[in-house]
Amino acid sequence: MADTSVTHAHETHEHDHHDDAALWEGGKEPFRASYGKLMMWYFLLSDAFTFAGFLIAYGALRFSMPTWPEADFVFASFPFWPGHHPLIFVTVMTFILIASSVTMVRAVQEGHRENQKGVVFWMFLTVLGGAAFLGSQAYEWTTLIATENMTVSQNPFGRHVADGVYLNPDGSEAKRENGQPLSFEKGESYILHMHGADITGMAFHDTEKPGEAMLNHEGTKIKYTTGPDAGRVSEASVGPKAFGALFFFITGFHGFHVFSGVLFLTIIMINAAGGVYAARRNGYEMVEKIGLYWHFVDLVWVFVFLVFYLL
Repeated sequence: MADTSVTHAHETHEHDHHDDAALWEGGKEPFRASYGKLMMWYFLLSDAFTFAGFLIAYGALRFSMPTWPEADFVFASFPFWPGHHPLIFVTVMTFILIASSVTMVRAVQEGHRENQKGVVFWMFLTVLGGAAFLGSQAYEWTTLIATENMTVSQNPFGRHVADGVYLNPDGSEAKRENGQPLSFEKGESYILHMHGADITGMAFHDTEKPGEAMLNHEGTKIKYTTGPDAGRVSEASVGPKAFGALFFFITGFHGFHVFSGVLFLTIIMINAAGGVYAARRNGYEMVEKIGLYWHFVDLVWVFVFLVFYLL
């Protein structure tokens, strides 16, 4: 009887010992995710808060201004296609980035199948999509900076805050060719082209007769000339400076993420082609981790597109 009790006590103690060891043995994957993927999720969560802060700041500044540039008027250029094409180019940019997210999904799928060639092929297409997006953004920035003269400290785009009429130099109302007054309406978009660092050198573009102009020192009136001795004066002014600063900062911050993603994708693609991940036999987990980052970059662009170009 005593021997039985001792044996039972020994078995109970041994069972408790095994339970304690199981509790503290470690090595468990939380949420069935590896350490690397879990850390990537933590990074993406913190990055999401950063982007959210920037976009909230944009919204707060925009709705605190009495006037704001019209996206259809600002983003209306298209390479090798003259004319006014509102939001067409940025729509193409968005489609390219979303398509690259699809190719990234295919790369991850091929990685789960341990298909080395499939992984390399679809990652290569993803890199091309990211590079195409960066090239498109470079064109957009070049157009706004070199052609439209928008910088982080000045914004030539604006909208009239009241109805008005253009005036001749002698103060009389300017007339169109059909005799009607050359007027503008509240909310109508316009653009002032900078010709130098001095605020006194600008040009006003009328939708019908673009020409040169000079802005006075008060920054409120524009002398608009379409030829020798011809002129008009408008109560137009430079648009809110915050627009240029916010646009370049937020889209630039996102562009930096895309650029970093393209670099990492290229490195991982080269490693995959060299058989580095095939030897690990873990379903190309590294490809899946960079895929999480790339999908995040695409998702953030959807919100940037919504805030800057659609609202």
